[in-house]
Amino acid sequence: MATRWGICSTGRISHDFTIALKTLPPGDHQIVAVAARKLQDAQEFAKKHSIPKAYGSYEELAGDPEIEVVYVGVIHPYHLPVSTLFMKAQKNVLCEKPLAMNLREVQEIVTSAKMNNVFLMEGLWTRFFPASLEIGRLLSEGEVGEVLAVKVDFGVPLLSVPKTTVNQKELGGGALLAIGIYCLQFICMVYNGEKPESVQATGVCLDTGVDESMVVTLKFSRNRMAVFTCCIQDTFPNDALIVGTKGTIRVPQHFWCPTSLVVNGKETTYPLPDPYLPLNFYNGTGMRYEAEEVRQCLLKGLTESPRMCNSDSLLLAEVMDEARRQVGVIYDQDQ
Repeated sequence: MATRWGICSTGRISHDFTIALKTLPPGDHQIVAVAARKLQDAQEFAKKHSIPKAYGSYEELAGDPEIEVVYVGVIHPYHLPVSTLFMKAQKNVLCEKPLAMNLREVQEIVTSAKMNNVFLMEGLWTRFFPASLEIGRLLSEGEVGEVLAVKVDFGVPLLSVPKTTVNQKELGGGALLAIGIYCLQFICMVYNGEKPESVQATGVCLDTGVDESMVVTLKFSRNRMAVFTCCIQDTFPNDALIVGTKGTIRVPQHFWCPTSLVVNGKETTYPLPDPYLPLNFYNGTGMRYEAEEVRQCLLKGLTESPRMCNSDSLLLAEVMDEARRQVGVIYDQDQ
């Protein structure tokens, strides 16, 4: 039987996720309905993507008995209330990153999932790409020895995007929450979810109070290091490098949605299927991998993914809270 999806919100990321879902076998994944705050938006989205039902409220989507799991693609500050709404209605949830605005909110979402005994996963799609799975295999088998350091950079000129929300504090803007989380999760993935011994962050803030750029250095046990830079003003190489005692693993570009991997100088590629409509985000059809992870977890009766478990989300939130504190980025949700 197909996993029955509901799509919450009709923004750019929901558009791409819907396209990605439809690259998977229809016997495995079925989109039942879409919801937006305005019925007209939902109806237009449903028509564009051939979705049977459209709702003008999230409450209606939560009440649909056909829906098994909801993809939550609303803006950052609404992740907590909207995800909680669905989980209380006994819906499983795949919520876009960041799972919530801070550690306290992530703890609330995780607690709600446990209380309602439903599946919850933060939508950090990077972890489910074939290239990322290959990184995990190589590290577990000691292909490059013990990891000594990880370096990740992510910079894109998001401030020049029309109608951007990335510079607005009340909408959860800022480089760290928008793109820096991809760098941090990559590092935490490499170090297998270990909590860093120290976090040192410095950055530049916009007049609106959000971070325009940030550099974060992390020290792990046995003197292993990691550093990442994120920036929403300029374009960076956007690659990742893992240095071990016996070699290196490099994601040469677009590390957050990787389709190639260079291991000790040898490159392997992992092509993606083509979309049926233009995408908003590079390699957007790669969200198919996180969708399939949700399906496999549900088939096994799991309430979280072993590849992106709730403890991972809690760790990310804790480190980001500390980095923001050092740089001076404070959201209303932090009060």
